[in-house]
Amino acid sequence: MSRRLRAFKRWMRSQGIECSDALQLTDGADEGIAVKAVCNLMEGDLVATIPKRACLTIKTSAAREIIEAAGLEGYLGLSVALMYEKSLGEESLWAGYLQLLPERECLPFVWTLDQVDTLLSGTELQKGVGAQPDTTQTVKEDKAFIYEDWKECILPLIASSPLKLNPNSFGIEQYFAAKSLIASRSFEIDDYHGFGMVPLADLFNHKTGAEAVHFTSVSSHSGSDNDIDDSNDKYDNRDDDKPLTKDLHSRKSGSSTALVRENSLNGNDAESSSNLGDEPLSLQMIIVKDVKAGAEVFNTYGIMGNAALLHRYGFTEPDNAYDIVNIDLNLVLQWSSSLFSGRYSRARLSLWKRLDCSGCISQNSEYFEISSDGEPQTDLLILLYIFFLSEEAYHKLNHTVSSVENINKLISILLLDKSSTKPPIETLEMCKDLLLTDRVCDALMSLADIRESFFGLNSVEDDIESLRRCCHIRERKLYHSLMLRVSERRILEKLRIFASSRWCKDEKSTLARKRLKMTS
Repeated sequence: MSRRLRAFKRWMRSQGIECSDALQLTDGADEGIAVKAVCNLMEGDLVATIPKRACLTIKTSAAREIIEAAGLEGYLGLSVALMYEKSLGEESLWAGYLQLLPERECLPFVWTLDQVDTLLSGTELQKGVGAQPDTTQTVKEDKAFIYEDWKECILPLIASSPLKLNPNSFGIEQYFAAKSLIASRSFEIDDYHGFGMVPLADLFNHKTGAEAVHFTSVSSHSGSDNDIDDSNDKYDNRDDDKPLTKDLHSRKSGSSTALVRENSLNGNDAESSSNLGDEPLSLQMIIVKDVKAGAEVFNTYGIMGNAALLHRYGFTEPDNAYDIVNIDLNLVLQWSSSLFSGRYSRARLSLWKRLDCSGCISQNSEYFEISSDGEPQTDLLILLYIFFLSEEAYHKLNHTVSSVENINKLISILLLDKSSTKPPIETLEMCKDLLLTDRVCDALMSLADIRESFFGLNSVEDDIESLRRCCHIRERKLYHSLMLRVSERRILEKLRIFASSRWCKDEKSTLARKRLKMTS
């Protein structure tokens, strides 16, 4: 066990944090810290109890008074708390925890502007390309807003605080570093504490769709659980291998002996108790999926694609099933302008909107999602189909807009200019098949090519080769940006395959019908 992990385990004991012997904290030279199962873990096993008083929040920090006096809340206030505790060094109540954290996490907003321009070129995180949910604010905008926050809220504290803050601990670089840690590691604890740093809980690595541990709140006087979305003694030097909790399977009840401590955190227990009321006093970590001995125990930060993962947490995942690429509505209009007049395009777009169709809307952006298997959003198919409607079908649809009640009826009306021999529309999949005419498939191919052009002159094969040669430990920024580029470009290739396969399918169906007529 590494020295920093031993110090952290001593600190956990001093703060009443109970971690089961069934969990092993590992510290690899390359992979960093991970949590593994010593024995088979079963669903429902209690593996850790963390008093909320041991969490680093605005309420528990020694900087609480200056934070609240300045009116700072949320992530901004928590950033000040984290910077202040780090500035105290060994005098901080969280020294044993803070020494385990990296100086900063590798989130794009701590990259240089040159790195953002070079590494994220063409991706969903680059300005003007379109965005995934939670990534509509571009990296450059992130950097600008963070700087403004520091200038308007943190800088005045350095000059006016009665605690005489060290400017070297509260500079712009320190603020960016604190923001990166909070953005990637903090949890929402409860209404009283708000967001905070939760020791031990933030050591579990993420794996999409593989959550094995879940966090709940538990009261010291009650067995009821609730889901979650002051001792100045330094951590002692007891034996590092001494168990931190009782046996795993004897700790499944809702109550927690970890809540009883002789001294209060920062001397504010009386006030905290009166404000907390019946709020649970601890967080529990419960196994929600069986884990075999020796396997890593994963948490999940939610279901999200690589753009969102890189933007919010600083990493990506290979073969992420939740990856998406977006086709911005403006890009579709750019494509249409090469085929139709502006007046024609505006009229067709207006009809599409009056049919209650829309893309995904976030802030001032409207876009269409292309899923990881290359399948486009139905609303995009409808828009493209409307662009190619015959004048007769367009005018008829234009006069029957108010009677369209559901997508099946909408598709039926859209197909008025097609053969009446089509089978009745019963499923959404049938709707999509009927919308995928040759011209719509050609449009999808063109949109994929336009979107692909944002990645520059390097081919996807070039990016794949660069990714193969890249070290994900020494070249984290390059590695994860390449992973994002490759994953997005593969989706665009799947979109082309989707469009071409549907086109071929339609061609085969047409030939089959012709042969049938010739033999009848």
